[in-house]
Amino acid sequence: MPTRDRQLSQLRRYLRDAVLPFSKYYGRLFAREGIMGANDIRTWADWERVPFTSKSDLLSIPGSAARTRDFVLIPDPEVLKKRPSTLWKALTRGPAAAKAALEREYRPILMTSTTGRSTEPVPFLYTQHDLDNLETAGRRMMEICDSRPDWRHLNLFPFAPHLAFWQAHYAGLGYNTFCLSTGGGKVMGTDGNVRLLEKIQPDALIGMPTFIYHVMQEAVTRGVKCPPLKRIVLGGEKVPDGMRRKLRALCTELGADGEAVAVMATYGFTEARMAWPECPFKSDEESGGYHLYPDLGLIEIIDPATGRTVPDGTGGEIVFTPLDGRGSVVLRYRTGDHISGGLVHGPCPRCGRDLPRLLGRISRVSDVREMNIDKLKGTLVNFNDLENLLDDIDQIGAWQIELKKRNDDPLDTDEIIVHVAPKNGAAPESIKREIERHFLAATEISPNQIEFHDAETLRTMQGVGVKLKEDKVVDRRGGVSR
Repeated sequence: MPTRDRQLSQLRRYLRDAVLPFSKYYGRLFAREGIMGANDIRTWADWERVPFTSKSDLLSIPGSAARTRDFVLIPDPEVLKKRPSTLWKALTRGPAAAKAALEREYRPILMTSTTGRSTEPVPFLYTQHDLDNLETAGRRMMEICDSRPDWRHLNLFPFAPHLAFWQAHYAGLGYNTFCLSTGGGKVMGTDGNVRLLEKIQPDALIGMPTFIYHVMQEAVTRGVKCPPLKRIVLGGEKVPDGMRRKLRALCTELGADGEAVAVMATYGFTEARMAWPECPFKSDEESGGYHLYPDLGLIEIIDPATGRTVPDGTGGEIVFTPLDGRGSVVLRYRTGDHISGGLVHGPCPRCGRDLPRLLGRISRVSDVREMNIDKLKGTLVNFNDLENLLDDIDQIGAWQIELKKRNDDPLDTDEIIVHVAPKNGAAPESIKREIERHFLAATEISPNQIEFHDAETLRTMQGVGVKLKEDKVVDRRGGVSR
């Protein structure tokens, strides 16, 4: 049976057995839309009748968790008692064992949340059933990234109730491999992370691109060597080609074979409660894309303007639905993330796995911002492109884009200030010309100022090792950092 047909059958079972009986939100939503039950979803066209869920639907009334609680699957004991599967467990294993199995499936025992940088943090609950799925996803990540059970893995994600740390933690458990979590910069600081890098001699580093770059750069400065390094697995931020080149160069300086080190990105978000990786590819090859787990989740790509599903290989907004989740569940969730190459099927050209994949560059739909460069009209600037172009300039180490009002006057025009730390003694004038040239090519505007700093100052400005996500773009016009 083709993957899409299997997913549709699994989706119907999931709606019938778990979501519609036990989700207060989706029970009301389906009734409002005239969808009487799972059997009404016979085709993908039927599925498109289900309205999207967005972040705004998840936000609670201030001072209340009522709205987010409506997305938690809370089983009805009377419904469960009448199910053949429950009766069979009670008969064969006893009532206590049947009760324990249901609690394992439905009782929330872990919470993560969104980072809350643009809105209030939104909690997402996991049951043991969900943690089993997280461990499965983690094991698959290790396999797709071509790790080895006897390797040493160093997890530099910060200790926090967020997906990235827990996915890396459960990946180590699921793959039955050594995985040491440092807690990132807040727990052990830069010095502690560098010392562990030197002591553990890991085969793989896992963490945020900015923080891993910072730790590796500091290790090089101290003369640390780490020849076993073979993999760098990144999450939480975009990973442009320029960042991959810089990390490989640092690997070489650490004594590893930089060109042979696979630098791979992962894609995940709180609402999915799992992440998907790239497989290894050479520095002169293109990525095979983010490899999905079709039995655990359904990905749709839509035109963000119309909401209609687009054909395979067509760019659009990523929409997610779990196929086996408990705890907090969202259906047809609009991520706000745009994938340039869309969803593709067929064997991966890099690893040969026959899995659906997200192909191309992922960017935030909301990162196209209006800049009032002059008094006459606004200019739309895609900050996804600006982030990529700055990482692609090899003479730049760390950087930050600052948006502010001229003279701090809310009625005046907008300004773009680029803060950079030169790399390897690069000449400031040469860097300035490169930044201006790249800015003009990407946006048809130039930054108002380019300011130079040493690496440590830039790290402090970004909040490296202090904040969960470093500040790469800071909007001081009354907006937020990200």
